[in-house]
Amino acid sequence: MAGHSKFKNIQFRKGAQDKKRSKLFSKFAREITAAAKMGMPDPAMNPRLRTAVQAARAQNMPKDNIERAIKKSQEAGGANYEEVRYEGFGAGGVGVIVEALTDNRNRTASEVRSLFAKFGGNLGETGAVSFNFDRLGAIEFDAGSATADDMLEAAIEAGADDVESSEEGHTVYCDPDELHQVAKALEARFGESRTVHIVWRPKSEVPIDEEAGQKLLRLIDALEELDDVQQVYANFDVAEDVLQRLTAA
Repeated sequence: MAGHSKFKNIQFRKGAQDKKRSKLFSKFAREITAAAKMGMPDPAMNPRLRTAVQAARAQNMPKDNIERAIKKSQEAGGANYEEVRYEGFGAGGVGVIVEALTDNRNRTASEVRSLFAKFGGNLGETGAVSFNFDRLGAIEFDAGSATADDMLEAAIEAGADDVESSEEGHTVYCDPDELHQVAKALEARFGESRTVHIVWRPKSEVPIDEEAGQKLLRLIDALEELDDVQQVYANFDVAEDVLQRLTAA
């Protein structure tokens, strides 16, 4: 287990997402509705719904919006969302994974393919990129929740695989099947986590320059603007000063 490793580049969008709160709430609502429809409408009985609700609360989504999204899942004639994953390559040969919830696969595939082409990339077959990533459960805590050493020790005891600690906070990684057990053990010690979710974490990163970085970030931003897209992951590595220039408001 590594106590301090690098995963910051995938997380660069957090600040940008804060500026797009209404779009973010819409994506949370879709995930909550889909999760409630696929399982029980009670978060206590539905791990996926519990994860979706917790992620929404972490971004201060109003309680009424959350309850409305759950209620929508029980309405007759409502949209049936299907999980779809797209894999492709962005500028510089960077691998990109796009997760979507859609009620129209043809529409979503066309929109995603068009954006890859627009920003110098290309859409590949399923599996073309994901073999370079690990599918992991991730539990995030604020930096003040614990010291890096305490979080690492607790994570080991809880059965986690890895911890990354920085000034922004702690992220604990584990087997997706054990996500809720690990989260429960850590929250019993450190209080409620910032979010609990499942992510794609790169096994290795592709170094890119500023020009490729600009195209790649524009692709990721455009993909995230699509209503059907829930998450975007990419295995790029760019210098910190370049990243700050590219993501500056």
